[in-house]
Amino acid sequence: MNRMSGYGKWVAGRITKWITLLIWIVLVGVLTLLWPSVNSQVVNNAQNLPEDSQSVRAAVVAEQEFPGGSGVPALLVWHREGGLSEQDLLHIIAVYGKLEQQPLPSQNFVPPLGQLPPQALQASLSEDRSTLVTPVLFDKSADSDKLGEGITELKALVREETGSDPAAAGVDSNELSLRVSGPVGISIDATGLFEDADVSLLIATVVLVLVFLLLIYRSPILALIPLVAVGFAYGVTSPLLGLMAREGWITVDSQAISIMTVLLFGAGTDYCLFLISRFRQMLKVEENKGRALLSSISHSSGAIAMSGFTVVLALFALLLAKYGAYHRFAVPFSVSILIMGIASLTLVPALLAIFGRMSFFPFVPRTPQMEEERARAKGKPAPKPKKSGSKGIGGLVVSRPWTIVAVTIIGLGVLASFSTGIKFTYDILSSFPEDMESRQGFDLIGTQFSPGELAPAKLIIDTKGEVSGEDFKTILGGLSYVDTVSEVQQGAVNPQIIGFDLEFKDNPYSLEAMSHIPALLNTAEQALVESGFEEAQAQDSVWVSGQTATQYDTKVLGERDTDLIIPVVIGMITILLLVYLRSVTATVYLVGTVILSFFSALGLGWLIIHYLLGADAIQGAIPLYSFVFLVALGEDYNIFMISSIWKKRKRMPLKQAIAEGVNETGAVITSAGLILAGTFAVLASLPIQVLVQFGIITAIGVLLDTFIVRPFLVPAITLLCGRWAFWPGKHEEPRSENSAQ
Repeated sequence: MNRMSGYGKWVAGRITKWITLLIWIVLVGVLTLLWPSVNSQVVNNAQNLPEDSQSVRAAVVAEQEFPGGSGVPALLVWHREGGLSEQDLLHIIAVYGKLEQQPLPSQNFVPPLGQLPPQALQASLSEDRSTLVTPVLFDKSADSDKLGEGITELKALVREETGSDPAAAGVDSNELSLRVSGPVGISIDATGLFEDADVSLLIATVVLVLVFLLLIYRSPILALIPLVAVGFAYGVTSPLLGLMAREGWITVDSQAISIMTVLLFGAGTDYCLFLISRFRQMLKVEENKGRALLSSISHSSGAIAMSGFTVVLALFALLLAKYGAYHRFAVPFSVSILIMGIASLTLVPALLAIFGRMSFFPFVPRTPQMEEERARAKGKPAPKPKKSGSKGIGGLVVSRPWTIVAVTIIGLGVLASFSTGIKFTYDILSSFPEDMESRQGFDLIGTQFSPGELAPAKLIIDTKGEVSGEDFKTILGGLSYVDTVSEVQQGAVNPQIIGFDLEFKDNPYSLEAMSHIPALLNTAEQALVESGFEEAQAQDSVWVSGQTATQYDTKVLGERDTDLIIPVVIGMITILLLVYLRSVTATVYLVGTVILSFFSALGLGWLIIHYLLGADAIQGAIPLYSFVFLVALGEDYNIFMISSIWKKRKRMPLKQAIAEGVNETGAVITSAGLILAGTFAVLASLPIQVLVQFGIITAIGVLLDTFIVRPFLVPAITLLCGRWAFWPGKHEEPRSENSAQ
């Protein structure tokens, strides 16, 4: 305690409080001037798959051997209810003629449609003649911003040619409409959704945290202190991450920055509240605000540091991921929480020292003696001391531990059982609002043509001159899941390499289509083996590129990362708890309850997402993201409460220590849990399904931890374990107040 009091004097002493504040102000100012902000270094087209992934290797071969079709396609979906007119087709031909003469920014290739008569295009119309799909290919190196520039110029060209605005026309109208879909349209829309969400997400999060703090503490000054701390933490985090991104040490994207902002406000406010709550309690028994603050720091800083360190290490575990999106989350999340933890242990104490009791104005906490003196000065009778009243939740827990353990485990277990029925999807289009341009275009393609036309797969085979292309075309045409097969294409560099463009009968982003990739590879490899190839040679001679192949590799790699990272996170948190608590027993049930809470949140989240919101599946990345956040953040509350119980049991019986520890930490943990759950729930207000689902499941998990696991299940198990809760550490007999002093 003396060591922590000494640390408190360094950051919140009579003079050092101003030095601490000045250091933070200078640090934010200097870093902001010297280093770029993280938002200026965002890269939204960073590769998610490693170079040795099958689809990546296939893309390299495709670009070398079939350069005419190796770009990223934008599918222009032209539509008019009642049928496209000959004049419409002439406009489309004219547009493509201009694209050949004056390419768009980042344009890679366009088919020679500008040289065709209208009659040739009519053969490609849908059955009801209302829809035509034409491609424009863009450079693979172009990011979403550059692709957006190209599409913007394309739409301007179309407006100039047609004299109208097909991009703004409704798809169900009698006007000519244009929707840009395919990988380019999807990429532009996905980036736009996250960019539009950034500002609204930040505003909504700040307002929600501010409202919660005002409702909880009813003090405008105190409501601003955590927000100021978060602002300073972000002011350091942003240029630090910006420097790391500029130097190429890390890569950041819009999605990571959006969720990092939510995490900073949610978790950061929690750490501030742990200290503020303790300070408020001490001000009611200690007249000197300086001593009250130092005592608060000594009692809460250890738990805050441990909680923050737990989250930082858990998030750092994402560095083990091979999938780029997971890997890119690790450093921004970890660094932001680390800096927020430092701010809550230095800047927040300094601000509390500066404002003192006035932090809580107008409901200022005072000692009973101070209240009496204040009443006398106003000529009023001394206020009667408030009685503790009922025993609260702590009293209930220690009176019926067996009942509480049985009811909570059964209830959480039932919810967890629903997690076994979850269906997953890797279809990014299902994350988009129904009125999003690329999704409208896809819906038209799926209705008027084969859904597989949205993103064809390219099968590439190195025949070594041993097998004819026509034989392969016959085999491919007989596959039940293939809708159309192109003519044989010969490699530009190696003519013995042949290629086919395949359209699946299923949505190319669906799990059904993804399951065809290994089957397609196996079919081609088997054909080579039957032609005399050795099995290993056949495997090295077949590739499949395209969006479906990429999504399949994403699924396989994501499952690999999940299977690796989840045990690592559990192991790291287990080690940290063992070091902090020095109890195997407590570590086991603390980790176990948080894991149970996670699966319960997953099960309840699935019920809400599937049955109430009508989603057929949840995004495949959700379980890993939710697990890392919930297990790490869930242990925060356990650590804070258990720390209180561990300290109290040294001077009182365990039963009393549990009752008082639960009641003492109940209000602050409930407040912190509501704020954290609220910040994650803000994600559910965005028009991006992956964030909606992540927000719902994570918010549910935080609420389960806050209102069931922390106040009921964990303390009840602790009481039932008795002295064994401390094993192999010794259960010290409580000391009397005199001896404690």
